[in-house]
Amino acid sequence: MTVPAPQESGPLGSGETVASYHDYLHAQAAVDHLSDREFPVEHTAIVGVGIRLVEQVTGRVTNLRATGGGAAAGAWFGLLIGLFLALFTAGVGSWAVLVLGGLVWGAIAGAIFGLVGHALQGGRRDFSSLRGLRADRYDIVVKPEYAEQARRLLDSAPQEP
Repeated sequence: MTVPAPQESGPLGSGETVASYHDYLHAQAAVDHLSDREFPVEHTAIVGVGIRLVEQVTGRVTNLRATGGGAAAGAWFGLLIGLFLALFTAGVGSWAVLVLGGLVWGAIAGAIFGLVGHALQGGRRDFSSLRGLRADRYDIVVKPEYAEQARRLLDSAPQEP
């Protein structure tokens, strides 16, 4: 933990940075520590500084993958519709036909939509990825009137979350 100088403005209007951490879990543990000691945490913010978007490419999207992904999504939707319609049928045989029919037709429709959607992109964005935000550090910012109390409480905080 490092303690930077006060800042004049921030997400709480004029707030002061009372502590800074290199990862979110430690910042979260610090706010939890304040909360456990009945500090008014509604005057607190965790601010990510040095934010950047990171997109991790997970693989190539082929026609087969687009069709399979669409079929899986469509099957879930078809299953939901089939179960909903089955609520209003009396016989067990009718119930099973509706659920199975919804599953099959949903998978077929989803596969078609997945393939057509991928084909319409014309080779643009033919990869899958996961996006996330990362920060260089996480500051604990509090309103100025609570800053000294927060610093005192954080000085007594354990170092590990």
